[in-house]
Amino acid sequence: MRRECSGGDSGRRPERSFGDWGVRYPRRVLITAGILCVLLGWVALGLGERLSVGGFAASGTPSARAETWAARYGADRPELFLVLHLKSARLSLDSPAAQRAGRRITERLAAERGVSRARSYWTAADEAPPSTDGRSALVYVDLDGSETDTARTAQRLVPHYTPRGGPFEIRAGGPAWSLAQSTGQARTDLVRAELIAAPLTFAILTVAFRSLVAALLPVVVAGLSAVGALAVLRVLTAVTDVSVFAVNLIGALGFGLAVDYALFIVARFREERARGLAPPEAARVTVATAGRTVAVSAGTVTAALAALLVFPFSFLRSMAYAGMAVALLAALTAVVVLPAVLACWGPGVASLDPFGRLRWVPAPTIGAASPLWRAVATAVTRRPLWWGAGCLVLLAVLVLPFGHGRLGLADERILPGGAEARTTGELIHREWPTSGERSLAVVLPRADPVADRAELDAYARRLTALPGVRGAATVTGRYADGGRVAWARPAGAAGAAAPRARPRPPAASPGRGERGTVVRLTMTPDPQSERAADVVRAVRELPSPGPAHLAGWAAQVVDARGALLSRLPLAAALIAVGTMTVLFLFTRSVVIPLKVVAVAGLSLTAALGGIVFVFQDGHLRWLVGDFATTGTLDMTIPLLLFSVAFGLSVDYELFLLSRIQEHWRITGDTTASIVHGIARTGRLFTAAALTVAVAMGALASSGVLLLKELGFGLALAVVVDATLVRGVLVPSVMRLAGRANWWAPARIRSRRGRATAPEGAAGEVPSTTEPTATDRNAAGRLG
Repeated sequence: MRRECSGGDSGRRPERSFGDWGVRYPRRVLITAGILCVLLGWVALGLGERLSVGGFAASGTPSARAETWAARYGADRPELFLVLHLKSARLSLDSPAAQRAGRRITERLAAERGVSRARSYWTAADEAPPSTDGRSALVYVDLDGSETDTARTAQRLVPHYTPRGGPFEIRAGGPAWSLAQSTGQARTDLVRAELIAAPLTFAILTVAFRSLVAALLPVVVAGLSAVGALAVLRVLTAVTDVSVFAVNLIGALGFGLAVDYALFIVARFREERARGLAPPEAARVTVATAGRTVAVSAGTVTAALAALLVFPFSFLRSMAYAGMAVALLAALTAVVVLPAVLACWGPGVASLDPFGRLRWVPAPTIGAASPLWRAVATAVTRRPLWWGAGCLVLLAVLVLPFGHGRLGLADERILPGGAEARTTGELIHREWPTSGERSLAVVLPRADPVADRAELDAYARRLTALPGVRGAATVTGRYADGGRVAWARPAGAAGAAAPRARPRPPAASPGRGERGTVVRLTMTPDPQSERAADVVRAVRELPSPGPAHLAGWAAQVVDARGALLSRLPLAAALIAVGTMTVLFLFTRSVVIPLKVVAVAGLSLTAALGGIVFVFQDGHLRWLVGDFATTGTLDMTIPLLLFSVAFGLSVDYELFLLSRIQEHWRITGDTTASIVHGIARTGRLFTAAALTVAVAMGALASSGVLLLKELGFGLALAVVVDATLVRGVLVPSVMRLAGRANWWAPARIRSRRGRATAPEGAAGEVPSTTEPTATDRNAAGRLG
C-alpha cells in the first residue's frame, strides 16, 4: 500500500498539472482535505441565522423606488395582516366588548418592537373596512426593516397574538408571515429531500458501481463540496443578501454534480485499471482525461449560472453564488481529492459488491461499452435524418405549452394548502376584494393638498374613469366611475390611526400648507393579469399634478417583467458566448460549440414547456403533489431552471464529446466515433441521469411551490437530455454534419497539429480498425 500511495511515477518525470497533485501527494491531499473540511464547516456555522428571505421582486425599478416614497407617506402595503373573526353570533364588531378587544390588540401591536404602525377597523375604519359579512375585521401592521427583518418580526409576533384573541378568533397573513412560513417549510423540505434522495441514489450507485465502497465516493465529493459552498455563502452574507433557498440548491445541485463527476472519474479509472495500469498511473491518466473534462464542465456550469447575476433579483443572484460555488468545489474535489483516494485505495474501490452472489454471470463495468446503446447509436447513424426529425417533433410537442407561459411574482400561494398564511390570504381575497394586492398608491410629493385641491379632484376623477379602476381615495374625497361619491364611514368607527414611528418628510403632512399627498386606488383585475398591467400603464401615462410615483403589487409585477425581458438578451448572450468559448477551447472546433448551444437550448425549452403544462395549467398533480394553480410561473424559476439545466446539459455533452473526439483523433472515422462514444457513455448517462433526477426530483416533494417547480423541471430536463437528446438528437446531428464537426480555421488547425504532433495523438491519425494500447494511452492524455 505504501508503494501505491507514493505517487507511482515509475521512473518517469512527474507531470506538472494542478489536478495531478492528488496522484503525486495522495496522503498530503487527503489530510489537507480533512483539515479544510473541518475549518470550512466551522466557517459555515451560523449561516442559517444570516440567510435572507424574499428577493423575488426586482430592485432598482420605478415601483421599487415608489415603495420607498409610499412608506414615507404611510401608503405602503402592510407587511402583516391579522384577521379578527367574532366567535359569538351574539356580538357585533361595534359591540363594546369587541371594540375594547379590537382597540387593545391594535394598540399593543403598535407598541411592539419592530412595528412602525398598526391600524384597524376600530382605529381607522376608512383604511380598514369590515368584511363583506360584517363578522370579521382586519388589523394592518406595518413592520420596520428589510424583508428578512419583517419575516423575523412576524415570526415573533404571530404566535403571541393568535392564541389570545378574547372574543375573536385570530388568523395571520401577509407578505411577512408568508416569507416566515416559507422559510420554515424550506428548511423542513431540505431535510425531507435529503432523506428521500440519499438512500435512493446510494442504491442506484451501488448497482451501477457494483461496489459499496465506490458508491460512497460521490458522497465524499458531495459532502466536501457542500461544506465548502456553505462556507462561501457564510462569507458572502457579510456583503450581500443570500436567500435561504440557496441551501436547497446546494444540496440538490451539489449532489447531482458530485454524482456526475464521481461516475465519470471512477468509470475511467476502472477502464484504465482494466488495461493493466497500476492504481497511481491509472489515476494519473484519469485526471488527464475525465478530470480535464470535469474541469471544463464546471466552467460551463459556472458560466451558465453567472448569467443570472445580470438580473435585478437578489434571489437569483444568491442562487447563482450558491450554484457557482458548489460547481467549482465539486470539480476541485473530483480532480484533486478523488484521484488521491483512487491512487491509495484503487483495488478496494471494486470491493464489497452486495449483489455479486446473485449474478449468474459477471456484470459489465459502468464504463464498459453498452450493447443496447451501441445498437441505438448504430440505428440512428444509419438513418440520421429520420431519427433526428422524429426527435425534433417529440421535443416540439414538449415545447408547445411554453408558448402560453405567463410570468408573475410569488405570493402566499407558493405555500402548501394547510399553511396559515395561504388560507388567510385566500380569506382576505374573498372577504376584502378591494384590499391588499389589488391596491395601488400614487404618491404625489410636489402636490399641495390645499393649493392644488382642484387639480387633485380632477386627477382622481380621471383615474377612476380608467378601465379596471374600481375606486380612488385622496384628501379631496372618494371617487368611482369618474365622479365623486359619498364618504361612507361605518358605524362605530372612531378614533385616529396609531401614530407612525417611521419618519415623514416635512412636506408629507397634508393640511398644514405643506406639499405631498397620496391617491389610493383599488383595481378589479387580478394584480398579476394582463388587465392589471394595462391599468398600471394607463395610470402612469395619465397626466398628474406634478411627478407621480406608482407603488403596489401590480406595479411591481409589471416592472419585474420589464426588467427581466430587458436583460434577457444580455444573459442569453453571456451564456452562449461563454459556453461556446469553453467548448471551442476544448474541442478546437467551430461547428460543435454552435451545435451544443442550439441543441441544449431546444431541449431545455422542452423542460420549460413541462413546468408550464404541470404548474401553470394544473396537470399531473398526482405526480408532484397538491399545489395552488395561479395561472402564472414565478419569473425567477424559469431563469434559474434554464441556467442550471443548461449547465447540466452541457455537462453530459462534454463527456460524450470527449469520448467521440478521442476515438475520432485515433481513427478519423466520424460515424464509428459517434457509435463508440454513445456505447461507452450509455451506461454512465443512464446511471447519472437516474441519480441526478432523484436528487433534483426530491425537491418536487417540497411544500413550497418554487422548490417543487425547480425540482420537477430539473429532473425532467435531465431525463430528456440523457435519453432523447444524447441518445438520438446529438448523434443524428453529428452524423449529418460529418467531418464538418471538426472544422476549424486553418491557422487554429495547424496550431493544433503542431502543438500535439510530438505526442502523436491530437492531430488526425490515419484510420485504423482498432486502436492500439499505445494509441489509447496517447489519446487518454489528451482527453
